[in-house]
Amino acid sequence: MAADFNWAVGGEAGDGIDSTGKIFAQALSRAGRHVFTSKDFASRIRGGYTAYKVRTSVDKVQSVVDRLDVLIALTPRTIEENLDELHEGSVIIYDGERTTMQDVEIPEGMIGLDVPLKSLAEDAGGAIMRNVVALGAACEVAEFPIENLDSALEKRFKDKGQKLVDNNKEAARAGRDYVADEYADREFDYDLETTDEDYVLLNGDEAIGMGAIAAGCRFYAGYPITPATDVMTYLTGRIERYGGHVVQAEDELSAINMALGAARGGARAMTATSGPGIDLMTETFGLIATSETPLVICNVMRSGPSTGMPTKQEQGDLNQMLYGGHGEVPRFVLAPTTIDECFWKTVEAFNLAEKYQLPVYLTADLSMAVTEQTFSPDTFDMDEVEIDRGKVVDEATIDDHMSESGGFQPHEITDDGISPRAFPGTADGAHMSTGLEHDEQGRRTEDTEMRVEQVDKRNRKVETAREREDWSPREFGDADADDLVITWGSNEGALAEAVEILDDEGQNVRVLSVPYIFPRPDLSEDVAAAETTVVVECNEQGQFADLVEHDVLERVDRVNKYNGVRYKADELAAEIKSTLEAGVEA
Repeated sequence: MAADFNWAVGGEAGDGIDSTGKIFAQALSRAGRHVFTSKDFASRIRGGYTAYKVRTSVDKVQSVVDRLDVLIALTPRTIEENLDELHEGSVIIYDGERTTMQDVEIPEGMIGLDVPLKSLAEDAGGAIMRNVVALGAACEVAEFPIENLDSALEKRFKDKGQKLVDNNKEAARAGRDYVADEYADREFDYDLETTDEDYVLLNGDEAIGMGAIAAGCRFYAGYPITPATDVMTYLTGRIERYGGHVVQAEDELSAINMALGAARGGARAMTATSGPGIDLMTETFGLIATSETPLVICNVMRSGPSTGMPTKQEQGDLNQMLYGGHGEVPRFVLAPTTIDECFWKTVEAFNLAEKYQLPVYLTADLSMAVTEQTFSPDTFDMDEVEIDRGKVVDEATIDDHMSESGGFQPHEITDDGISPRAFPGTADGAHMSTGLEHDEQGRRTEDTEMRVEQVDKRNRKVETAREREDWSPREFGDADADDLVITWGSNEGALAEAVEILDDEGQNVRVLSVPYIFPRPDLSEDVAAAETTVVVECNEQGQFADLVEHDVLERVDRVNKYNGVRYKADELAAEIKSTLEAGVEA
């Protein structure tokens, strides 16, 4: 793998950290370099430490690492927070004229560049551009052509007028020129290669939004909540181009009920939230399943319980999605394992919802939601998107699904558990569904035989799906290795790089990355064939490990992280190796 370059900007919330990081990430991707980002931000609008990190290489990168080559430090705390990741030769760019930075101490062996960011920005048109000055300084340090930064600045500010774009370009060049002139005797060990590749840069929330539009979603209702809000942000202004609508509801209960109403009206509909919102939506979740309404519910997980840590990573909602809701509620739970898979699994979620007339949980998590990563445009080939609306009847076929009295039967008892579905406006398709138990026509009933038939029918859909769909995990690593590692969700990228590290150390493992939580693949043969099985996830209880043990009737080892920070490849490699060695010693 080619050498990668690691850059970060840090300061207080409200200092423009996020926009600065995105501009640099876009500049790198437009220069044909792969990018993988990570964010550290507090749960407040202003104040509290925040950082945006970018790892970049001409080769694909899919994890964060414990290394920083260039750090833009807007506060002394930025240096303190990242000290363990800085190394000899790391460059720290700061503004010594800023009151809080006047007495800053640069750690021994590192290079401090005192750049008057605010003054140079004011000369270019306004102090607000000081972060862009810092970007220009970073370009000089990394020998990254500043023309690549221009296109990112144009994308960011073009809607605000050409003068602002020109001012920002001037600010960036001021930072570059200052470092070139004032530190001409300094030699930096970085030279960022550019290529002719053209990459798409997007995060998991954006990929979900893009997948929803591609899948034919035409109604979205949601209430802003970290870290799911970017799904709604992406859809707003885009879904309308395809005849769709986005509604910002007054709360999560309203959001899911609006989405339910749209789905009953025949639209492909969706809502997105995080753990606390899932709690509030649970009652309606049961109504969705009982009325056999197809609906996609996106849960972007964060640290819980209660309000928890809204801006921190965790995979703690698995049991809630599997078992939440009173009574027995059939459902599907999909967990994309990569950002690009967020797109494809969103399409699949809509198809599953309509084919089996069930609610589908589509679950991501904070680290996946806010991470920007580069992809080739053909990764999202719209010609490969297939839409399956399920067992929909029209005027020509509806007569096959009428009761003896002549009414349409939306809850008809069928061998596969899937009833016919008539969109509003279909001749002779008028019907009613309620949250009460009902007969085949949707009329409430307490008939004991019909109750059993309806419950069995609804649950039979899951068994039908098990037989008809492919629930296979993704496999990588050494297929012949004695040791097996299983994971789910967003851990795949870090694990893929961890496997390379382990391989270099002589430790071979086979990896199964599982995007389907329910139904899920049968892993019993895989676990039985392995000497040691390790399950990796971001929660304390090992919720997916519990499922594996339940399915295979064997104990598995566990690697768990729940401090609110995502896995890093080198850290994960060390944890897996230690766990495997402990198993051998035992």
